[in-house]
Amino acid sequence: MSWVRFLSEKHVLMLHAGGDSKRVPWANPMGKVFLPLPFLASDDPDGPVPLLFDHILALASSARHAFGDQGGLFIMTGDVLPCFDAFKMTLPEDSASIVTVPITLDIASNHGVVVTSTSESLAEGFTVSLVNDLLQKPTVEELVKKDAILHDGRTLLDTGIISARGRAWLDLVALGCSCQPMISELLGCKKEMSLYEDLVAAWVPSRHDWLRTRPLGDHLVNSLGRQKMYSYCTYDLQFLHFGTSSEVLDHLSGDASGIVGRRHLCSIPATTVSDIAASCVILSSEIAPGVSIGEDSLIYDSTVSGAVQIGSQSVVVGIHIPSEAPESFRFMLPDRHCLWEVPLVGHKERVIVYCGLHDNPKNSIHKDATFCGKPLEKVLCDLGIEESDLWNFKASSQERCLWNAKMFPILTYSEMLKLASWLMGLDDGRSKEKIALWRSAKRVSLEELHGSINFPEMCSGSSNHQADLAAGIAKACVNYGMLGRNLSQLCHEILQKESLGLEICKKFLDQCPKFQEQNSRILPKSRAYQVEVDLLRACGDEAKAIELEHKVWEAIAEETASAVRYGFREHLLESSGKPPSEKNHISLSQPRRTKVELPVRVDFVGGWSDTPPWSLERAGCVLNMAITLEGSLPIGTIIETTNEKSGISIQDDAGNALHIEDPRTIKTPFEVNDPFRLVKSALLVTGIVQEHSTGLAIKTWANVPRGSGLGTSSILAAAVVKGLLQISDGDESNENVARLVLVLEQLMGTGGGWQDQIGGLYPGIKFTSSFPGIPLRLQVVPLLASPQLISELQQRLLVVFTGQVRLAHQVLHKVVTRYLQRDNLLISSIKRLTELAKAGREALMNCEVDELGEIMSEAWRLHQELDPYCSNEFVDRLFAFSQPYSSGFKLVGAGGGGFSLILAKDAEKAKELRQRLEEHPEFDVKIYDWSISL
Repeated sequence: MSWVRFLSEKHVLMLHAGGDSKRVPWANPMGKVFLPLPFLASDDPDGPVPLLFDHILALASSARHAFGDQGGLFIMTGDVLPCFDAFKMTLPEDSASIVTVPITLDIASNHGVVVTSTSESLAEGFTVSLVNDLLQKPTVEELVKKDAILHDGRTLLDTGIISARGRAWLDLVALGCSCQPMISELLGCKKEMSLYEDLVAAWVPSRHDWLRTRPLGDHLVNSLGRQKMYSYCTYDLQFLHFGTSSEVLDHLSGDASGIVGRRHLCSIPATTVSDIAASCVILSSEIAPGVSIGEDSLIYDSTVSGAVQIGSQSVVVGIHIPSEAPESFRFMLPDRHCLWEVPLVGHKERVIVYCGLHDNPKNSIHKDATFCGKPLEKVLCDLGIEESDLWNFKASSQERCLWNAKMFPILTYSEMLKLASWLMGLDDGRSKEKIALWRSAKRVSLEELHGSINFPEMCSGSSNHQADLAAGIAKACVNYGMLGRNLSQLCHEILQKESLGLEICKKFLDQCPKFQEQNSRILPKSRAYQVEVDLLRACGDEAKAIELEHKVWEAIAEETASAVRYGFREHLLESSGKPPSEKNHISLSQPRRTKVELPVRVDFVGGWSDTPPWSLERAGCVLNMAITLEGSLPIGTIIETTNEKSGISIQDDAGNALHIEDPRTIKTPFEVNDPFRLVKSALLVTGIVQEHSTGLAIKTWANVPRGSGLGTSSILAAAVVKGLLQISDGDESNENVARLVLVLEQLMGTGGGWQDQIGGLYPGIKFTSSFPGIPLRLQVVPLLASPQLISELQQRLLVVFTGQVRLAHQVLHKVVTRYLQRDNLLISSIKRLTELAKAGREALMNCEVDELGEIMSEAWRLHQELDPYCSNEFVDRLFAFSQPYSSGFKLVGAGGGGFSLILAKDAEKAKELRQRLEEHPEFDVKIYDWSISL
């Protein structure tokens, strides 16, 4: 089993890879956790998207809600992929809990069932009750006897999701701190301890007698048995169960098949030299020409050479058929079969195992036992195999079944495949040659196999295989492609190769100048530099990687400026009728003064899709709104000419002042702490510096808290740019100003997109789209909000300053880097945000405000995927407190602090929530009066 642990001062989150590694092929025992990849909405063939630190932090954020920020253990031990809203989860204190869901009795017969007391604590959407007993695959009679059937005729399914809080958590920590002797004892006696069964049984008194018969059972009872376990039954939890190979295939081809990515980290031949069904799923595998794979099959971690036919609805795992097979070689795996290969301790050879998709290995031979889909008794009769060949014990001492039948021979690879065809009934039945070979071979049962798998060799072989595949994909990407793959992740896979991984990465690094030169006209420099940075890090040269990162950001600035400047005159200004020499010329004989005041913006959904380089390469969509705060426009500037012949004076609302005698001395890059770099950048992008011949005085203000998330910096930049263009008779149109601010932010070094300045420049609610290309095109579509919609929003929407400060550029750096790396999870998340922006527009146009709240909440979850640090304990508590009153909530902007939007369920709930927040001693927040700026 594969675990990743996230530790902080208060929180522990442990995640399981998703089931038993012997049955679920993506459970990776190498210390990484992978989501079941077929369920990632992606067509990226680069391979597994690891649930690494950033992604784990996003899940940790959700776990905090369930624990009320008090810490504990949250663990998924079952073979299920759950989906639930942690905001709604309130787990019992000072106890252990197991998450359950009601199911019908026929499903319960194949799963674990939790028996609870009749005294229950009821709440909206869930039920909490004391656990009395735990049952495994119970019959209906057992369920009745144990009083496990609910009043509606269902019973409680054990999902394997377990938590421990308070005293139960402290007991577990104490046990963990003293567990080394226990581990040594287990290793010494070579016995097993099951987290799923033994640990949980320690919290259920009715299971103590059974537990004391297990290894170290007394120790577990004495250490943990003082606390109770509760069932947390949630009625809206959804999950996919992966208990059997059949269930895996059902999920891959079922209702969710539309979002299943069917090719990951694989090499497959052209359709003209192979017959591979479009619906089959191929993961971490190399398929040779001449192979046939049927519909809805799953191939994982395998090498399949020519002349192999794999039927429909079949599962192939870990098979590596040698490519040097003789020309006469041919192997067929029938429909609805499983084929896998594992190394064994004490054997050089690997054993090939096979069975029917629906075979139950525990069924007795004299009842319903099947092998390869046919009655086991008939199979033995047809092949001439005696029961004594398979079982060397008396039938009365143990049930004879496929599980303990010595069926699978350990021979050379070609001999094992030959006998596999024979045992599956595809060759001559009573072949003397084959039955003699089979009888003379050392054979193992599934039971023996389970206890003697050579896990280190299996893991090493799998890692090297995936590294070879990743190296092949990376090579093709560098030699033939446009660097569209995630080279950082591919290198991560390549470096798993024990000896050659580093050398392979160094070869790719040496090719960087070549592919940059070959693709210089169409490959963005920012992407090319990022690839080189990733390769440098893969090769261990961190110093050079850090040095080259500056070029990445310089390239983004150049690309943004190029997209905006294209088609414009020298200084991006359109001043029709004036020759270039007169543009931006401010005459002493024409004293001028201009004042620009702008609102702030709140974004409902779509942020990040407006940010270069995404917006330069892909479509962006943002839904946002311009608002006033406390009855005024909070951001503004006054620019006026002075009697001086030259020089520019700048003053801000913090008391900072600067006089620049010669504006031509303004050069980039600016110091990070320069308080005037915004105004300086505005002077550069408007061309005032080049044509300036009179004095200017510029005063700026922003009456909002620093790090508010309301787009303050960009909107102030828009105000200054607009003012400079007004005073110099430049093109002060909102579209031109918005694009100039995009360049300005790149010059400042802060980065940023177009949504902030659009939000402040254009009044009201608007849906803005950007279309990549040169020039970058923006389309702003105002929403003609009805008086009813405006009234409802202003009554229900709370604009709350959290008091937490976070600067957007700190977040932006990480998100942009992940995009440049072609991080698959980030790309799919931003795509979803653009879809939600369109849905939000429709909701507002139809005056469906509650739906907008749901969209805001989903957008907030996506923001936490993009940046796990965009929330914190205070924000989590604020939103958890607001949950009963609200339809949705999110932080505005990049998150991490600043302002939040909380959409109440109605006007009365808004008033009640506002009063409670203002009176609550834990929340030192300020709720602003606001109105839509029209």
